[in-house]
Amino acid sequence: MPNAMIVNDARVMSKGQVTIPKNIRSLLGIEPGDRVSFIFENGSVRVVNSAIYALEKFQKEMAGQAAAAGFLTEDDVAEWITKSRRSENQK
Repeated sequence: MPNAMIVNDARVMSKGQVTIPKNIRSLLGIEPGDRVSFIFENGSVRVVNSAIYALEKFQKEMAGQAAAAGFLTEDDVAEWITKSRRSENQK
């Protein structure tokens, strides 16, 4: 996503609805049916793709946990998945 500030103007309708401009929806990866989150910080509101925002929060929360559990490489993860599938199939 570009670091440039993009300013768009939108009208607030009687029920508080606002149409997110097409170029902004494209930049945020928002498609019809997607959800957005409104984040109020320091007197400003950010509109973000809810799925991406949730994933970023999850990644921050889990930072360092893989290494602590012994998953240092993608091969470690793949090996764990293989072992887990085998044990599930043996039940």
